[in-house]
Amino acid sequence: MSRPAAGFFLDDSAATEALGRALAATRPQQAVVFLHGELGAGKSTLARAMLRALGVHGTIRSPTYTLVEDYTLADGSRALHLDLYRIGAPGELEFLGLAEADPALWLVEWPERGGDGLPPADLRVRLGIEGGGRQVGLEALSPVGQAWIARLEEAGWLRTFSSVN
Repeated sequence: MSRPAAGFFLDDSAATEALGRALAATRPQQAVVFLHGELGAGKSTLARAMLRALGVHGTIRSPTYTLVEDYTLADGSRALHLDLYRIGAPGELEFLGLAEADPALWLVEWPERGGDGLPPADLRVRLGIEGGGRQVGLEALSPVGQAWIARLEEAGWLRTFSSVN
């Protein structure tokens, strides 16, 4: 099940942060988000903006070296932010104790490196560097993801970004 949404161009990091806030404002109760893009494409910026909008206070670290950061959201639920760039094989995920994890939100950078060690994604976000901005595409991979994109559209969030389709 895959439903692509329109692609958008984000002019700068402020626009990437605005998309993160939009995703947070329309977030389902439980969701897995896969963040794709080359180094520097804005994956961590987007994740940080989502977490901040969901009520995380204090430092929001990129999990580049720790591989996983665990956060408590304003509603008391948990969010995990993973950066799998540095793992060598999906089997390494078992050392992170993710099998027992039951967060409300998974934000996974470099998910292709996690293979079957990750839960299935509800939403795929693809970010690409284009000039001084970012091209972004959202793809629903489950009914939860489809409903999420529909809420973004209904709330008018997607109209605030420049369409590239």
